[in-house]
Amino acid sequence: QVQLVESGGGLVQAGGSLRLSCAASRSIFSAIGWYRQAPGKQRELVAEITRANSKNYAEAVKGRFAISRDNAKNTVYLQMNSLKPEDTAVYYCSARNTLNRYWGQGTQVTISS
Repeated sequence: QVQLVESGGGLVQAGGSLRLSCAASRSIFSAIGWYRQAPGKQRELVAEITRANSKNYAEAVKGRFAISRDNAKNTVYLQMNSLKPEDTAVYYCSARNTLNRYWGQGTQVTISS
């Protein structure tokens, strides 16, 4: 059983920053990252980091968001800067390996204009 526990969401004004954290119950993943889902929209990839430390970002967040991880703590972070109202969504931590994908419960991020 794999558990992913997110924290760090909240309400901030446009232009502000937030840092999301995702603590994983174990570390054996091919990649781990963040997805988001806004009301009425499909869930989309925000950022992902692979075992080889390769990072992949959605175009909409490049230059504003940064993904990182602390292997000793089995934790991945998403630093979100210059936040915009369109970043408002539920953010989900997700990890994958060869056979499975795992999801956290989600954390709400709301950006006010």
